[in-house]
Amino acid sequence: RMTLATNTTLLGRAGDGSQWIYKPATGERELWDFPHGSLAIREVLTYELSESLGLGIVPETRFTSGPMGIGSAQRYVDENLEFDPLPLIQPTPNARLWPFALLDILSNNADRKLGHILAESGTGRLWAIDNGLTFHSESKLRTVLWGFAGARIPENLFESTRRFASSELEGFTARLTTLLSLEAAAAFHDRFSRLMTSPIHPDPPTDRHPLPWPLW
Repeated sequence: RMTLATNTTLLGRAGDGSQWIYKPATGERELWDFPHGSLAIREVLTYELSESLGLGIVPETRFTSGPMGIGSAQRYVDENLEFDPLPLIQPTPNARLWPFALLDILSNNADRKLGHILAESGTGRLWAIDNGLTFHSESKLRTVLWGFAGARIPENLFESTRRFASSELEGFTARLTTLLSLEAAAAFHDRFSRLMTSPIHPDPPTDRHPLPWPLW
């Protein structure tokens, strides 16, 4: 068990010997704004969106039924414990973090902390983890990447959104309707449409707290 995690988070091993982070829905802490038992679904949907956009920044995440019931299983990343993401964010965000920013805008991530950006040991590849607070029907973006505010999304990433729009947008929206709600799906479709019209990172909100807490 990962004792520092807010929700029940377990390191497990699959039949083929691979290691996975297992988060059972029954182990989720009650939240006032996200329906209880839905975070595992949101973790999986964020992985699917990352893959559909060609970002490849979320470790493989699947639905599973483990010893504590249904939940999400995310392929374990051997983390470089000496990695500090702060220099990639200050004084201005490094371009390597643009895929994270794009994913967070579209998934409406309410919890992009510094500690949710990992570097893989040996390769240095960056990964986005802990993606359960996503796809809310209300605007919830809270992130440490506001340094991108007002900047245009890089053309290669915008091209990825165009490809997604032409081939997968409707199917993914339907999946959100089935797994979450019609309201969550409509909000995602609206966010995507706004981004296609104006491919600019939004400014921080002024009517609510824009940063996750704690920042790490």
